[in-house]
Amino acid sequence: MAGVSVTWETLELHTARPFGIARWTHSTYPRTFVTFGRDGVVGRGEAAPNAFYGETGGTVAAVLPLLADALTDGWDWDGLHDRLTARMPSGHPSVKCALEMAALEWSARAAGVPVWRLLGLAPTPLPESSYTVSLGPLEDMRAGAREAVSRGHGVLKVKLGTGRDEAIVEALRAEAPGVRLRVDANAAWDRAGARRMLDVLDAARVELVEQPLAAGDLEGHAALRRVSRLPLVADESLHHVSDVPRLAGAFDGVNLKLAKLGGPLRALTALRLARAHGLQVMLGCMIESSLGIAAAAHLAGLADWADLDGALLLADDPFTGLQWEAGRLSRPTGVGWGVERA
Repeated sequence: MAGVSVTWETLELHTARPFGIARWTHSTYPRTFVTFGRDGVVGRGEAAPNAFYGETGGTVAAVLPLLADALTDGWDWDGLHDRLTARMPSGHPSVKCALEMAALEWSARAAGVPVWRLLGLAPTPLPESSYTVSLGPLEDMRAGAREAVSRGHGVLKVKLGTGRDEAIVEALRAEAPGVRLRVDANAAWDRAGARRMLDVLDAARVELVEQPLAAGDLEGHAALRRVSRLPLVADESLHHVSDVPRLAGAFDGVNLKLAKLGGPLRALTALRLARAHGLQVMLGCMIESSLGIAAAAHLAGLADWADLDGALLLADDPFTGLQWEAGRLSRPTGVGWGVERA
């Protein structure tokens, strides 16, 4: 279509220190930034692939040229979703997310409003975001917690999934006795180990536990939920909006990430579906720039919990404009996503 352009560039983003979870430790993250232009207005999106959901920088590079021309009219959000689904019925959610983000920001900029206002959302405050202490040597984890507390963070999320998890939890609680503490096993525990850890987590005043068991073990999660005093939150078990109803009997909440669900509108649909099934909601993220975090922040006022620290972990964020006070992120007020290229 004349006057329409869809372009993109891929940058390697780097965390300030190695970021470790039970499955891997990385420091470099390829992220692809999409720009949609029409009638002198531009909108932007970010593709943050994650191998657990079947994506890599290589798949983004291969698939984006096949999907980019589905984005022709920034106002036609439903049509964009239908065209993307017709071309790629499953998979490649971060590419679809980047294109949907670009369409939404184009629309918001054309209307002269923030995206949250475009979507008719109320200007409610955002929950305080957790700050992640990733897996590593225990002393490094203690130092990470100590540094986060010194910067004013009041909520820490601790990555677990090792043979020394009990020692990690006890050490970090001792290091940061006043913070709200959450843990994320990233699907690494077996049923017996998870059951043993519940007492450890309870004694350490842990607020919630994210994805204790393998993604497909809904029966195990349901059994664990029956004896847990802590909320169980699904992450790896949730790949698609359609997964939400079947998780309701096994979890207390779901972690919604735009890059794994296919975009802000898909996440908004999942959020409303979660509420209909009595689930609490966490708005989460990948390791992303402030552009991707801004998109999640526009929805985060609807959530019970926020885990939006991805850009805070970077050494080289290519976008600026988000306003943080320790772990408290202000709702973006600028037109579109409210961030600009650094």
